[in-house]
Amino acid sequence: MGLIAAFQIYCDALPLVSVAETVPEASITLSLQYNHGRRPLFIATVTGGSQQTVEQALTNAYDVQEWTRIGTAGDTRRYQAVPALSFEEQLGDEIDDLDRLEALATADAIIEQITVTGDGWEQMGWFADRAAFTEFSSFWQRNAEFGLERLTRDAEPKSPGNGLTDRQLEALRTAYEMGYFEIPRRASLDAVATELDISASSLSERLRRAQTQLIQETVATLWPPLPD
Repeated sequence: MGLIAAFQIYCDALPLVSVAETVPEASITLSLQYNHGRRPLFIATVTGGSQQTVEQALTNAYDVQEWTRIGTAGDTRRYQAVPALSFEEQLGDEIDDLDRLEALATADAIIEQITVTGDGWEQMGWFADRAAFTEFSSFWQRNAEFGLERLTRDAEPKSPGNGLTDRQLEALRTAYEMGYFEIPRRASLDAVATELDISASSLSERLRRAQTQLIQETVATLWPPLPD
């Protein structure tokens, strides 16, 4: 039976981390098009944040050669970016075993979601078995910092909110208990951030991602896909 894992890879050399660090108020999800050789195209979906600031961050990013905005819907934009570096060039100073990194691309796993943060990538993936997950997690434990948020078997039911990371859940719970969501508010964003010992911009980012995840889960439950 397979496994579903949600985890964080703390490595500021990963693609587009510099963009997320520059625009912490934006939520950035990433997919890679591996059919472009050793420099897979980046497809980034950015929600929130100033469009001008996001696009300036893409222009300034050391790992982006050029980018194109390919669509806009409300405050969500989609970008295609050509990387300036191969994975070997980008991660060479951080990763000891680059050959092993390349081999992970053919492991018995599917990385379904990549969220870019200011200190690495949050990912959710499916793994064929415990051995496949151990191979993946052991590599990152040796070469960066790996934080496991959730590990379940693929047949286990998923309760509402189960897609939240521990840090997102803590942020939501603290904000709720302090009265941040009440009308009128009993606590400011700064007060909640101080309680969590993080910056207000980091808290805003976590709350936005947590709320987006909860909305996506709720919409998927209430509005199932239309039949073909």
